[in-house]
Amino acid sequence: MRGRVAVVTGAGRGIGRATALVLAARGARVLGVARSADELASLADEAPVEILAESVATEEGCARILAEARARLGPIEILVLNAGLGSAHERVIWKQDPELWRETMAVNLDAPFHLVRLAVPDMRERGWGRIVAVSSTAGEIGGRGESAYDASKHGVIGLVRAVAQDVASDGITCNAVLPGWVRTAMAERSAEVEAERRGISVDDVWAERAASYPAGRVVTAEEVAETIAFFASDEASGVSGEALRVTLGGIW
Repeated sequence: MRGRVAVVTGAGRGIGRATALVLAARGARVLGVARSADELASLADEAPVEILAESVATEEGCARILAEARARLGPIEILVLNAGLGSAHERVIWKQDPELWRETMAVNLDAPFHLVRLAVPDMRERGWGRIVAVSSTAGEIGGRGESAYDASKHGVIGLVRAVAQDVASDGITCNAVLPGWVRTAMAERSAEVEAERRGISVDDVWAERAASYPAGRVVTAEEVAETIAFFASDEASGVSGEALRVTLGGIW
C-alpha cells in the first residue's frame, strides 16, 4: 500500500491510533483524524502522519475531513471508519435519553454513511479503493442498556454489505471488523460503570472479560489494526461485504 492515501477516523487512541501506525509503517500516506489535538500531536510524534482535529458528528465535519485529505495528500484510496461512541452512559430503553440516541447515531452510523458517500467518487475514478468500518460484536447481538450502541453497530454492518454491492464493479471493497473486548478508553469506561454497578473492581471486570475468551485474554488494539490493514491491502481484493469477528476464537 506504499503511497496510498488513507484516512483513519478516531485515530487519537486505541484501535484508530494503532491502525494509523500500521498503515503508515506499510507506506501509506495517512491522515489521522480525531477530536483531541493533544492525542493527535502525540501520534504525529510517533509516525510520519498528517493529523486533523475534527469531529465526524456532522455532515459538514465529514466533508471538511475529506477536503483536507485531498488538499494535503490527494484523492482518498483507503478509508477506515473507526470513530465511535460507546455505551457506558446508556440506560435501559424506557429510561434512554433520546438525545444520547441521536448523538450515538450521528457518530457511529451517520458519519460512516457521509464519509463513504463522499469518498467513493475518488476511488471510482482511480478504479481502486478500500473501505473498512469498525463495528463490534455488539453489531450481531444485543445487550441490556445499550440500545443506541447496538443498533448503530448493527447498522454499520448493513451499510458495509450494501456499499459492497454498489462499488463491486469499480475495484473497491468494503468490509467490517467486529472486535471483541479491547482495553481501549471506551471499554475502560464501560468497565468502570459495570464495576460500580456490581460492587467489584475494574480489574475484576477485565479478568472476567479475558476469561470469556478461549485464549484467556482480551484482544489487543494492534491485532485489530493488523486485520484492518489486511482488508486495506491488495491481497484482500477478493473479500468484500464481510463482517469479520476479531475475538480470539470466542463466539462473541
